[in-house]
Amino acid sequence: MERSQIRERQWAGLRELLTHVAGNPFWKSKWETAGIDPGEIRSLDDVRRLPFTTKHELAADQVQNPPYGSFSTGSKEPFVRMHQTSGTTGAPLRWLDTARSWDWVLSCWEQNYRMAGIRPDDRFCFPFSFGPFLGFWAAFEGAQRQGYFALAAGGISSSARLKLMLENRVTVVCCTPTYAMRLLDTAVEEGINLAESSVRMLIVAGEAGGSLPTTRKRIEEGWGARVIDHWGMTEIGPLGNEVSEDPGHLYLLETECIPEIIDPSTGEPTPEGEVGELVITNLGRLDSPLIRYRTGDLVEGEYVPDAAGYHLLRLRGGILGRVDEMVTIRGNNLFPSALEEVLRGFDEIEEYRIELTEERAMNHVRILVEPRQNSAVDDLQRRISDAVRDRWNFQASVELVAAGTLPRFEMKGRRFVKVSQR
Repeated sequence: MERSQIRERQWAGLRELLTHVAGNPFWKSKWETAGIDPGEIRSLDDVRRLPFTTKHELAADQVQNPPYGSFSTGSKEPFVRMHQTSGTTGAPLRWLDTARSWDWVLSCWEQNYRMAGIRPDDRFCFPFSFGPFLGFWAAFEGAQRQGYFALAAGGISSSARLKLMLENRVTVVCCTPTYAMRLLDTAVEEGINLAESSVRMLIVAGEAGGSLPTTRKRIEEGWGARVIDHWGMTEIGPLGNEVSEDPGHLYLLETECIPEIIDPSTGEPTPEGEVGELVITNLGRLDSPLIRYRTGDLVEGEYVPDAAGYHLLRLRGGILGRVDEMVTIRGNNLFPSALEEVLRGFDEIEEYRIELTEERAMNHVRILVEPRQNSAVDDLQRRISDAVRDRWNFQASVELVAAGTLPRFEMKGRRFVKVSQR
């Protein structure tokens, strides 16, 4: 689709969205507080005149108007689903969907699977517990709706999940990068060579690891399968995916949303090719919409031609980090994902934890490392410390811990911790 056609779709979607939310008390109050009349929005570029929406104000609205808040549009169509965020960055948000808005979510997955290069004969496995989180429910039902074999593997052990995958000749696995590596470890313990299995693709989401070269390399080599990264949020929807022909980057479903990349400090647009915060207005989830939502995710956007020569927005290197996770150490802006890329380059590391401590107005990094069994660790601490120093010019404290000391994760891995100030 040509750039002009994408913008036309976005402008039509924005007009419909603003009309749909006009009488909603939450959005009406936002416009009045900002001194904005939505009727004055006369072009797609005018979207920048609307105020940002933040997770903090959504959470506050749900406290003031329990349990769901007042920002859903109160459509005549009943709400049929409720999901909630993981709570990784604060209190969980509860999110409602009507049948119509849920249909839009599943249609987004149809596009994501097409971008990933899914084949008609693919067979899916979803090795996760079916909690209230949107991501895997949507991916599972999206596969089902398109007629694919979709195997739910919740409520059982990692060992049992591997057995199900092998017995059912699964070709596509959807999980977090963390859990993909955990399944690898389980397979090694049980003498299973996943590189010889039927699995040809892993679609990973929930963490930055899917686009990190060292994390991708470890997963792809262990599974003998292609890694495809995906991006989405419970409150936004499944709106980003890696394209099979262009590994290591994310493309947004621009016909379904209006993306912006802003300077997180000023709120102004960043020039193409510079890192900024991703802001999203979703266009198809009319009964539970978000307008200019600050995702907190840091990205580097660039417009690149696709196979047909049309220019599409590409997020170079995927999600680079979180605005609230960036720390400054010895003059370096450091993200946990960047440290993960370094640590995943060491095959001897089974699991790790990064602790950040502020002491005398200076940040200090402590890395706890759980080595793999039977791996050579004589100089592992020094090599990790040297790798961090060579890249960022500061000394990190590295400690080796006994096997089983650090937690394992099925959903999002929480390996970066800010400890109390000394």
